[in-house]
Amino acid sequence: MPDHVVTVVGAGLAGAEAAWQLARRGIAVRLVDIKPDRRTPAHHSDGLAELVCSNSLKSDRLQNAAGLLKEEMRRLSSLILKAADQTRVPAGGALAVDRDDFSRHITGVLTYHPLVTYQTAEATDIPDEPCIIATGPLTTDALSGAISALSEKAMLSFYDAAAPIVTAESIDMQKVFRASRYDRGEDYLNCPMDRDAYLRLREALLTAKTAPVHGFEEEKYFEACVPVESLAKRGEMALAYGPMKPVGLRDPTTGKRPFANVQLRQEDISASLYNLVGFQTRLTYGEQKRVFSLIPGLEQAEFARYGVMHRNTFLNSPGFLDSNFRVIGREYLLFAGQITGVEGYVESAASGLVCGMTLASMLQEKPLPTFPATTAIGSLCRHVSQPSRDYQPMHVNFGIMAPLPERVRNKEQRYLALSERALKDIDTIASIHNPIT
Repeated sequence: MPDHVVTVVGAGLAGAEAAWQLARRGIAVRLVDIKPDRRTPAHHSDGLAELVCSNSLKSDRLQNAAGLLKEEMRRLSSLILKAADQTRVPAGGALAVDRDDFSRHITGVLTYHPLVTYQTAEATDIPDEPCIIATGPLTTDALSGAISALSEKAMLSFYDAAAPIVTAESIDMQKVFRASRYDRGEDYLNCPMDRDAYLRLREALLTAKTAPVHGFEEEKYFEACVPVESLAKRGEMALAYGPMKPVGLRDPTTGKRPFANVQLRQEDISASLYNLVGFQTRLTYGEQKRVFSLIPGLEQAEFARYGVMHRNTFLNSPGFLDSNFRVIGREYLLFAGQITGVEGYVESAASGLVCGMTLASMLQEKPLPTFPATTAIGSLCRHVSQPSRDYQPMHVNFGIMAPLPERVRNKEQRYLALSERALKDIDTIASIHNPIT
């Protein structure tokens, strides 16, 4: 029988990864989540590790920091990455998944694991025993109050949004074409637009009605998740240089690059659903149907899910958490996921991985894993713990990693060199901290 039991509060990507890393090291886990009895405004299913926004986990190439982060996690036996690899759907150079199969895989692994006990309950206070809190940015009011009482450091609030999903059978395939940017396959559906069509869509976005969000402030959103109608306000060409950029594409009908383009990404393995890439929104449902029907090919689109927006809350982590996501002064209490200020699915799972490895090492009296800033994981550890005058949620990127000792002018070569260096360091960590199986 295991000598220790760890409570993991929250069964999203971070909590699921933390529970897995603990269990595979022989630590018993009590995994607590409010589902299926209750759901937050962002949830749509009862499964663990639900993808509440996009089904894309972003780039899977080593020349991209998001791709590097995934490879680092694979080498540390991440459950999230194993599930993603097994349920992936075509998405060019990105790793996208069938969200239902992805969740089912993780739910099955954890709920049938002999060392994991799943409990449906709302956590309203901080457990005294070793604990990882991974409740996400939609943490309930009661638990948020208990967390706030731990420190005088303020919690931060931002807004996040999800894009709508349409059925494949309702897309006019005569008006769209298949292609990924820069001839990297044919994994996306593309809705090409000329200048007039683009300007009509922008005007419709500027005048459309938006759904009220309590306490909404226009300046407090994730830059990577700015509502499409807010982007439209930034200037006539903001959308054409943003989610509707046509670069790397050629319309086979004209043989030329479109003036603007909307990409649709496959949502499920059966290719019955498609996501409007970059079209996260807080328009009312009726306005979404009216405005987005102006996109060529979507005139008769049927919406399987409309876009939504919700308020997220985060810790002001620097000075509150250390580089292993432990509460300073209370080392057996750790936080993981978006509540810490790491932004993104894989980033959240990575923080859960660090928490699980760290707490297992502490309980088994082994050396703690240390992730240097030369790695993608380590750069996130430094982000949450390094003093910051204006702390904000952060996606992984090469800019927050330690620079190379020598200057490499070519960007692709520089990024690949950063990745190669990082993976050498991760292999060293894996050789020390991965359990022998």
